[in-house]
Amino acid sequence: MDKWQRRTAYYSLALGALMLAFAVAYHHGMRVFEGEPKTFLHSLRVVVETFTTTGYGSDAPWETPQMNAFVAIMDLTGVALIFLALPVLVFPLMEEAFSTTVPRTVDGDLESHVVICTYTSRAEALVDDLESRDADYVVVEPDREQATELYEDDFDVVHADPESVEGLEAANLGSARALVADVSDRVDASIVLAAQEVAEDVPVVSVVEDPDRAAYHRLAGADDVLSPRPLLGRSLASKVTMSVSTDAADAVEIGDGFEMAELPIHRGSELLGSTLADSEIRERSGVNVVGAWFGGEFETPPDPETRLTTGTVLLVTGREDQLEQLVELTQSEFRRFERGETIVVGYGQVGRAIARELADAGIQHTVVDQRDVDGVDVVGDAVEPETLHEAGIEDARSVILALPDDTTTEFATLVVRDVSPETEVIARVEEPGSIQKMYRAGADYVLSLATVSGRMIASTILADEDVLALDSQIEVVRTPAPGLVGQRVGDALVRTQTGCTIVAVERDGDTLTEVGPEVRIRVGDELVVAGTNDGIRRFTDRFA
Repeated sequence: MDKWQRRTAYYSLALGALMLAFAVAYHHGMRVFEGEPKTFLHSLRVVVETFTTTGYGSDAPWETPQMNAFVAIMDLTGVALIFLALPVLVFPLMEEAFSTTVPRTVDGDLESHVVICTYTSRAEALVDDLESRDADYVVVEPDREQATELYEDDFDVVHADPESVEGLEAANLGSARALVADVSDRVDASIVLAAQEVAEDVPVVSVVEDPDRAAYHRLAGADDVLSPRPLLGRSLASKVTMSVSTDAADAVEIGDGFEMAELPIHRGSELLGSTLADSEIRERSGVNVVGAWFGGEFETPPDPETRLTTGTVLLVTGREDQLEQLVELTQSEFRRFERGETIVVGYGQVGRAIARELADAGIQHTVVDQRDVDGVDVVGDAVEPETLHEAGIEDARSVILALPDDTTTEFATLVVRDVSPETEVIARVEEPGSIQKMYRAGADYVLSLATVSGRMIASTILADEDVLALDSQIEVVRTPAPGLVGQRVGDALVRTQTGCTIVAVERDGDTLTEVGPEVRIRVGDELVVAGTNDGIRRFTDRFA
């Protein structure tokens, strides 16, 4: 029973009880005050006529003030109930009749699609990844308003309960490529159990918030149980561990010792303030800058005259020793670490992973959280300057924000910027849409949980492409491109038309890392392509 049906039932019961009460009172009043006994059925008819405004003149006029007052109250009550029925019953019914009708089942011909339960910010990132690979999907959304919004925004969606067998059958799970459950640990387990009843042979991917609960999801029947929060924590921590070593810890291995890495420009780096052309990065380190994030906007190729500032993240390729040389250039000139100089704010799953990585790297750190639990050094709210001062913000070179709420993270960034302008801010956000706001607030590096989750899931369920970078701001995939066969890279205008860069070409067991405009793509080549989700989608649509 939906909300409107429940509301109608409650209203009808209340109206019936009220009319019976008025009928009893009217029957009693006519006998006692007017001296004209009426049958109860007659009294009920008078009440019905009054409430429906169809009349009540057969008993008028009344002689006593008590009955006149009672009838006046009954008249007002009837009118009030009519006006109450408009917003409670009539308006929702008209809205439902004239609003967009969301499908309750998918087209029976839909096959090899991904069933996503339900729509969250993480599901949005997954949808972006699936669309970039031209993979079909359907979102099973139990909330009608949310489902209507999605449908009007051209999402493939059905309005159904993903925890029910009927809901998953409506999504044609039996013909699906995979099912993804990423709501909450308990709801996901319920979805997995329902999926086992509908189609045991369809792979089920479940995402857990707490890695310790992964065993329960496997027991329920999940084929793959993913835990993106620890991966996100390790990636954020690597931005600090790189500050005390020249090792590009999160570099992506492409082949034959050739790697790709995202390197943020740290505060105090000698590169700050110079343009890409003046920095002579290629001449000094040998790496190739294939793209860069400037204030949350990705550019490929980057404008050589763009200045490198805090918040600039370079996307570079090269050998391991070349990347190490660039790491040295991107670091602060002062790499002195003392106790308390790295502050971790938030001690959930992400914060715990960060703290473990820092401890393994020998970096002393201070953990701040509002809960007084083991592992927390300072108990307090990070948006309060007093808490940050207690954690030693004056001596901190880096603050890693691992808070689950984006609004709080944005505000905490502003507070850190105010109390310690030179401290680096590395942050986790939930939604990709918050990344640009974080850079405006003064963050130096930002990574979205939704992005990491989407890529982890996509790389698990899609076998036709190899997702190389799960925990970076850009997407790196290894994919064939039949639409490019026979063409030279320069003639195809890949960067101009898609915003992506061909980083390498894998051919006959070898990896070509110098992909200039004269390179011609052959049959059987696999390309390593880097770009944003939208860029990869454009590349897939045009060349795959």
